[in-house]
Amino acid sequence: MTIPEMPGSGLPESSSATPQPSTTPQPYGATTIAPPPPPPAGSAKGPMALALAALIVGIAAFLFGLIPVFGAIVGAAAVVLGVFALRKKQPKVLAIIGIVLGGVAVISSITTTAGLGAVVNHASSSKPAAVAAAPDDATEPEAPVAAAPEPSKAPAVPAAPAVPIEYKTALVKATSYARSMDMSKVGIYDQLTSEYGEKYSAEAAQYAVDNLTWDWNANALAKAKSYQQNMAMSPSAIHDQLTSEYGEKFAPSEADFAIAHLND
Repeated sequence: MTIPEMPGSGLPESSSATPQPSTTPQPYGATTIAPPPPPPAGSAKGPMALALAALIVGIAAFLFGLIPVFGAIVGAAAVVLGVFALRKKQPKVLAIIGIVLGGVAVISSITTTAGLGAVVNHASSSKPAAVAAAPDDATEPEAPVAAAPEPSKAPAVPAAPAVPIEYKTALVKATSYARSMDMSKVGIYDQLTSEYGEKYSAEAAQYAVDNLTWDWNANALAKAKSYQQNMAMSPSAIHDQLTSEYGEKFAPSEADFAIAHLND
C-alpha cells in the first residue's frame, strides 16, 4: 500500500535541487540595529558657569561703566570670563554678550577717567599760571625813590556807637507826646518809663527827652489856656497844676511863662 506524501513535509523531491536563499524573516529582536550617529558638535549641553558669569559681570560692568577705574576693572573681568567661556565651548550667546558689555564698560570708564584727569590738570595748571604772572611785572627795574618823611598822624577819632533801636523808637514816641498832647519834658519821661505807659528803659527814655528839641514854654502855655478855657481855673491854680508832681510837671520857669502870656 502506497503512502501519499504529505504536503509541506519539508523533504526535497530530488536530492539534486539547488538550495535557495531563505527569505523567511528572522524572529523579532534578532535583527542587528546600527548605533545612532553622534550628535553634531555644539548641540550637547555642557557646563555654562563661565558664560553665565561673563554675562552677569558684563551687566554689572555696563551699569558701573561711568565710574572711573572701577568700571574698567569690572569690564575687563567680564571680557576675560567671556573669552574663557568661548575657549571651554560654553554657550556662545551668553559669553559674547558678556564680552560686549564688558568692552563697552571698559571704554566708558577709560573715557570718564581721561575726562576727569583733563579737568583736574586744567584747574591745577591755571592757578600757577596766574601766580607766575606776578614776577614778570615785578622784574621791571624801579627808579629809587627818596623816602619822604611820614606826616604826623592825628589821633583816630573813635566812631560813634550805633544808637539802639529802642532809643530811636523812644525818641519817636516822645516827639508824638510833645506835639499832640503838649506834655512837659518830665511828664514825657514818666510816660515812657511807666509800667502802665510805654515801658521803655530809663536809658532809652532819657535819650529821648535829651535829644528832643522842643519849645517847652509853648507846651506849658497851651496847657494853661486849655485849663482856663475848659475848666475855668484861676491863674494861681493853673500855675500849681502845671508844676505839680501829680499834674503836668512843667518847670517853674515854664509855668511862669505860661501864666505871663495866658491872656495874650
